[in-house]
Amino acid sequence: MKKTFFCIFVVVIGFASCSQFEKLRKSSDFHLKYRKAFEYYHVGDFVRAAQLFDDIYHAFYGSDKGDTVAYYRAMSYFKQRDYLNASYYFSEHYKKQRQSPFAEECEYYTGYCYYKQSPRAQLDQANTYTAIETFQMFLMRHPESKFVADVEKYLAEMKDKLVDKSYLTAKLYYDLEQYKAAIIALNNSLDDYPETKHREELMYLLLRSSFLLAENSVPSRKKERFQSTLDEYFSFIGEFPQSQNAKDAQKMYERADRFLKTKVSETDEE
Repeated sequence: MKKTFFCIFVVVIGFASCSQFEKLRKSSDFHLKYRKAFEYYHVGDFVRAAQLFDDIYHAFYGSDKGDTVAYYRAMSYFKQRDYLNASYYFSEHYKKQRQSPFAEECEYYTGYCYYKQSPRAQLDQANTYTAIETFQMFLMRHPESKFVADVEKYLAEMKDKLVDKSYLTAKLYYDLEQYKAAIIALNNSLDDYPETKHREELMYLLLRSSFLLAENSVPSRKKERFQSTLDEYFSFIGEFPQSQNAKDAQKMYERADRFLKTKVSETDEE
């Protein structure tokens, strides 16, 4: 019985609270809303704080308090982990108010919000590129900022993700047995990220893609493509002579070399 009464009491209090908040939102007393927005913010009710900051943003825009309202509006969304809205409001504020005491922090949080929206490597990396661009501009404008160490850490993490994305995309073509497309993608990955941690595997897959493309080619294209296989073999084995794939690479080399020597013999006989 006591438990039921307590639950009813909580529900009633909740309704009363909601009713009071809705009355506050409908009020035209912007200074009261300003004060209450900060009260909600400081007790961790960021949803209500954000709603009130939204309500008073235009009323205080251009005033002494406008700068503060804009910053805490963005921060209220950030505290909710609503990084989409937060990135927009942070970006809007520092671009419009370059002289604001909050400008540096807003620029940092813009990049950080995009960083938080950066997905795993298999997915589209548009937010990753935006985060990198924002952070790079931040470092140029604020080389002595307290956020520099964090920014450099996030940049390194996101660049690693782009390396992985490039590798996975190239490998996907190989896995799908689209060897012509795989050769292009593998070469692009190596050109874009020459220091990639996947370099050995990429070069091996490039050799294997070249070999399999030659093997499955029409007779008129085999010679040219087996010659490319030899070129890829020498590049791979020259860089990774102790690779665990060295034996397999040797077999592909021997098959390509044997084919080309046969062709030379046939030409001599003619």
